[in-house]
Amino acid sequence: MPELSEDYMDIQSLLEFFKPLIDLFGEHPYMRSVGVLLLTFTIANITSWIIRKLIERLVKQTGSLVDDAISSLMRAPIYWTVISIGVLAALMLLQLPAKAESISRSFVFSFLIILWSMFFTGVLRVFLKSISERAGDHALIRKQSLPLFNNIAFVFVLVLSIYLLFETWNIDMTAWLASAGIIGIAVGFAAKDTLANLFAGVFILADSPYKIGDYIVLENAERGKVTHIGIRSTRILTRDDVEVTIPNSIMGNTRVVNESGGPHEKFRVRVPIGVAYGSDLDLVKSILMDIAKEEAYVCDDPEPRVRFRRFGASALELELLGWAENPELRGRVVDILNTKIYNSFNQHGIEIPYAKQDVYIKSLPKAFYQKQPDE
Repeated sequence: MPELSEDYMDIQSLLEFFKPLIDLFGEHPYMRSVGVLLLTFTIANITSWIIRKLIERLVKQTGSLVDDAISSLMRAPIYWTVISIGVLAALMLLQLPAKAESISRSFVFSFLIILWSMFFTGVLRVFLKSISERAGDHALIRKQSLPLFNNIAFVFVLVLSIYLLFETWNIDMTAWLASAGIIGIAVGFAAKDTLANLFAGVFILADSPYKIGDYIVLENAERGKVTHIGIRSTRILTRDDVEVTIPNSIMGNTRVVNESGGPHEKFRVRVPIGVAYGSDLDLVKSILMDIAKEEAYVCDDPEPRVRFRRFGASALELELLGWAENPELRGRVVDILNTKIYNSFNQHGIEIPYAKQDVYIKSLPKAFYQKQPDE
C-alpha cells in the first residue's frame, strides 16, 4: 500500500480547512478526535439531506423507477463514506503508533470496499432488471436469463472486492491464486457431474430453448409443464400431477420438443376419423367443420379445417384439424370433438367402420345331424 503521507494527503487538507472548528475542542488529541467525529456526523447528515433532495428533484423530472431505485441505494454509501473519512481524520489526530494506525486504516478501507460493493451489486441488478423488462423474445438479457446475469454480476463484483481487500491488507495474491488453481482442479474431478449440470444450466438459461410454463416433450416421451429452471436441474409437472426432476446435463444433450414454442402458444389438435365407402364426403366434411366451429375450445384463428387423407383398406380416412389455446387443453379438446363426432354421425346415419370378422360354416359333420340319445 502507499505510504501514510500519500494516503492521507487529502484528509490533511480537510483538517487544515476545518482547523478553526477543531481548535474549539482544545489541544488534547482525544478531545480533538471527538470533535472531528461530531463534525463528521453533522456534515454526513447535511450531505445526505442535500443529496436526497437533489435526487428527488431529478427523479420527478425523469419519472423513471430506475433512478428512484438507484437513489435509494446511494444514500447509505454516501453517508457512511463521509463518516469513514471523519474516522480516518480522527485517527490522524490521535497520533497512534504506525502499526495500529495502519491496521485501523485497513479496517476503514475494508468497510468502504464492502459498502460500495453492495451498492454496485444493487445498481447492476436494477439495470439488468430494467433491460430484461424491455427486452424482446430473442434478446440476450430477458426475464428467463435474468438470474444468470445477476449471478455473473455478483461474481464479478465479489472477485473485484476480494482483490481490493487483499491489496488493502498487503496480502500477496500469488500464493492464493496457485492454491486456488490446485483446489479448482481437485474440485473439478470430484464434482464432474455437478459441474456438468451447472454449465448446462447456464447454457439453458442463456439460450432459453424453453421457459417456465411451457409444455415440453422429452426424447423418452415424457411430457409436462416446466415449473422450475435452476442451475442444477429442470422440473416438469406431468399430466398425472407428478413432478419430475431432470438434471440439466441430460436436458442439454437430449431432444426437447417445446409444444408452447413457435410464433404463439396455440397447439394444433388432430382428430383422425374414418367413414365407410359410399358415404357422402361433402356431408361428412360439413358436419366436421360445423362441430369444430361451434366448439368454444377450438380457436377461430387459425381456422379449423378438414382434410381427406387417403383411401384406407376399409374406410375413407379423414382428419379434423383445429387449434387449442394451449397444449394443456389437448386431451380435453380431443375428447369433446370425438364425442360430438360420434353422436352426430349416428344422427345422420354415417357409418364408422370398425374391425369385424364374419364366420361362415360350409358344412357340419354328419354325426351332428344324428339324433342324440336321451339322457
